Amino acid sequence: MFRRTLKAFRSQPQGVIGLALLLIWFILALSAGQLVPYDPLEQGLPPVREGDSPVRQAPSSLYWFGTDELGRDVLSRVLAGAHISLALGFISVSIGLVAGSTLGLVAGFYGGWVDGIVMRTMDALLAFPGILLALVVIAALGTSIQNVMIAVGIAIVPQYARLVRSLCLTIRELAYVEAAHVVGSGPVRLILRHFLPNIVPPLIVLSTLQIGQAIIYGSALSFLGMGAQPPTPEWGLIAAKGRDFFRKAWWISTFPSLAILSVVLAFNLLGDGLRSLLDPRMRMMRAADQ
Repeated sequence: MFRRTLKAFRSQPQGVIGLALLLIWFILALSAGQLVPYDPLEQGLPPVREGDSPVRQAPSSLYWFGTDELGRDVLSRVLAGAHISLALGFISVSIGLVAGSTLGLVAGFYGGWVDGIVMRTMDALLAFPGILLALVVIAALGTSIQNVMIAVGIAIVPQYARLVRSLCLTIRELAYVEAAHVVGSGPVRLILRHFLPNIVPPLIVLSTLQIGQAIIYGSALSFLGMGAQPPTPEWGLIAAKGRDFFRKAWWISTFPSLAILSVVLAFNLLGDGLRSLLDPRMRMMRAADQ
């Protein structure tokens, strides 16, 4: 079974490329402490040529990504910020996954007035764009990277709730589930034996895609000054600080922006690959081809 799954995944080039990119970023994030050439917080690094200003030095053999407006090494700050952005994505999605899936499961399993209350609440949250909802939460909780994780997690709860609820409504009507209910299977047994196994694959795909979205939200909030605060080496914050110098020092904003782009692209490619692998319709098409 594992070999067949692995073989099927390897036949999805976009998933393989996405996974390879993510592995590179995970290695960089975990090894950043040993890989960074300079302290990401150290200001006024020595200039390439004696007598030059240490700030806003262009990319060179000494500073591959140049230095920022305070003379800090941009490469070191981008590498140091990798674990912050990845942690933000995973923790935010974990919050949304647990809260949204629980609400969707309760609504879809029990139905009735419970379903009505939960889904009307989700509809109200969906009336706001995700980034706007996150901004409202940040305004209430205060600006910090921890509050960004909570805010982004809350912003993506409705997507999980709606997905799980729709899956539960479909599963609840299956003949073998109705038979299990008739013979006396309790709610816990029904959920564990029949609902969760059918819910998990779509949740894996959605979560993979949502991590990239969460990183975008987190970076956008930091860019707006509502997330990570100086001197934290967070990608969105680094890009924000460099926008005032973009014409003369394009590298300050460009390299952290490219880091965000590459990570989000990697998660999207992996999500597309997993969707092709885990979607029942795609599995049936592959089986027919074989």
